Order: sequence, then structure tokens, then C-alpha cells
Amino acid sequence: MLRTLIVDDERLARSELKRLLKAHPECQLIGEAANAKEALKLLAQEEPELVFLDIQMPEVTGLELAASLPPQIRFVFCTAYDSYALDAFGLNAVDYLLKPIAPARLAHTMQRLQADKQPEASNPASNQHYLPEQHGILLKFGDINRIVRLHEIIRFESIGNHAAVYTPHGKSFLHSSLARIEQKLNPEYFFKVSRSDIVRIDAIAHIEPGIAAGSLLAVLNDGQQIEVSRRQAQQLKQWFSAF
Repeated sequence: MLRTLIVDDERLARSELKRLLKAHPECQLIGEAANAKEALKLLAQEEPELVFLDIQMPEVTGLELAASLPPQIRFVFCTAYDSYALDAFGLNAVDYLLKPIAPARLAHTMQRLQADKQPEASNPASNQHYLPEQHGILLKFGDINRIVRLHEIIRFESIGNHAAVYTPHGKSFLHSSLARIEQKLNPEYFFKVSRSDIVRIDAIAHIEPGIAAGSLLAVLNDGQQIEVSRRQAQQLKQWFSAF
């Protein structure tokens, strides 16, 4: 059973989510709040394990409230606006549900909650608060919004205060710094090759000498060529020289 709290400033939205959660007896609803102030009081009194959280709320937004939650509390964003998904990435949300919430989509979220229990208990990387490999990010490709899993992402590239995200579906963008993204990525799977690039390690086809002395060129499976800084070159060589 997951002690569950709903936080949403719209009464009808709270009622609808309560109705949908009746199909999921693993959620024990312990309360609901219309704003962050009410939510904080319930958080202290009831000690929930899971929070369904609206984003656009008066005074304190759902994003701001989520950032203040203790790390043991898991949360799912529920919102009518897909533009906030980029910010949700850095907050380690379990999932991001668009209103009106589809029952099948909620069921998928509950499956993820159950599936994530084992990795958190057994995977040492979870103690570092890294996002799990199955974590989904809502990315926009033209007019299409897709949920892309971390294990599908080939490369992150810093572009100003954004990051380009390279996937099998093409390139999209996150409104987040590369440093913030790096904090959430498991170094067993991703490697920061320079100040401006993080690549997925198993996406590297081969490495070649770079243009600058001591640097390397990482050639990815899709043909992209990424310059590896001299500072990171030796570490990358060691990664592929384990035997």
C-alpha cells in the first residue's frame, strides 16, 4: 500500500483523480490539498509515500513544492500543460500525466511505481538519486510529443541554457543545463566527454585521435563525431581498457 496525497487547486480535478485511483487499491488515499500550504501541513501530519501534484497553483507552484519534498517521497505531476515536462526532468518525478488523465496512462504509471521498487532496493546507483534507465522524458519532435526513455537517448549537447537531446526519433530540446542533467544520469551508462557533451557509452562505435593534441574523437553508432577533451580522453580510454 502506498500512502497517497493529491494536491490540486481544482476541486473537480481532485475528484476525477480520486475516482480513477479507486481502480488501484495499492494507493491508500490519506488526504487532498488545494494548495502548497495545505499540502505541507498534510505532509507533516500524514507522512505520505506518493503525491499526485498539479503544477500550476497559486503562490507556490507544484514544481516549487516538489523541489522541497524529502527524497523518500515519490511524486507524479498532473497538469494540462505539456511544456512543464522539461522542468520535471530535473526533479526526478516518477511520471508526468497530462489532463484529462486517461485510465490506461494512469495504470502505466502505477506499473512503473511497482517496477521501480526493486531497483531502488537493490541498485547502489539509486542511492545517488540517479534516474532509472526506464525513466521517461516527454520530448517534442515537431508537432508530436513522445515519451523517450533514458536508455534510448544517444547524446545530450549544451546549447546556451538549453540542452539538445539526440534520440532515434530525432533531436529535441530540454530547458535545463548540462550540469543539472549530469547529476541525474547514471555514470555507468553516460559519459561527459567535454563541457558541452554527454554521450551514452554504448552508443560509441569507436574512438580516434582528435584534432587537438591529446584529444580524442568519439564516433557514435549513428555517425556523429564528438570531440573528447584532453581532460576526459584518458578516462574514456580507461573505460574501454578494462582487461
